[in-house]
Amino acid sequence: MGIIKISDELHDDIRKSCQVMSRSINAQAEFWIKMGRLAELNPSLTFSELIANELASANAETPLKAVK
Repeated sequence: MGIIKISDELHDDIRKSCQVMSRSINAQAEFWIKMGRLAELNPSLTFSELIANELASANAETPLKAVK
């Protein structure tokens, strides 16, 4: 475990997002870091595809698609 230095603006964005997503500040930052890394490693995949792949890797069911 380590400490990273981030801007005050990014910290404020993380704080706002973590409340909406029901995550701790650290969990929200870790999620963004992980998803950003996955996006860089898989530039052809969408966010939804990245999430679906992560759920599949965890042997979790993917949620039903929203009906429009």
